Amino acid sequence: MEMGFEWPWQYNFPPFYTLQPNVDTRQKQLSAWTSLVLSYCRHNKLYTMNVMEIQESPLFNNKKIQRKLSLESVQVVLEELRRKGNLEWMDKNKSRFLIMWRKPDEWGKVIYQWVSKNGMTNSVFTLYELIAGDDTEGEEFHGLDETMLLRSLEALQLEHRAEIITLNDSRGVKFF
Repeated sequence: MEMGFEWPWQYNFPPFYTLQPNVDTRQKQLSAWTSLVLSYCRHNKLYTMNVMEIQESPLFNNKKIQRKLSLESVQVVLEELRRKGNLEWMDKNKSRFLIMWRKPDEWGKVIYQWVSKNGMTNSVFTLYELIAGDDTEGEEFHGLDETMLLRSLEALQLEHRAEIITLNDSRGVKFF
């Protein structure tokens, strides 16, 4: 899973795993953590995660230098991501979250570019066809989490470029 992922220099720097008390230093540190989380999730195509799993993952747990970010600090990093609009909690206990290394409107643009490029405006797709169909194989949104896909399509719907529809017992979308 970690194949080909470039860890930033801070990853092997022990003090990185202790949130700094100094406000400026801490802000720089949180900024480094949030960009690491986003690039790691993007590299591994992760969309929904749970806090306990992520704390144990290589992301926050560097076995090489035997350093691990505390659960409390992990929550501070996640909260910072939420503040920036890159994370949304999926439950009241804040144990599961949707990580948005690309925001819904950005995914909407990517999907719509593909639709336009392939002359498929005025076509109807099931959600499954978009994220798992043969036509989208190799596209960046192939394998996209369904929650995230719906958010992206809602963003396109606001721009009057798409309409989410119900097809029999599943959902689909018509592009304009």
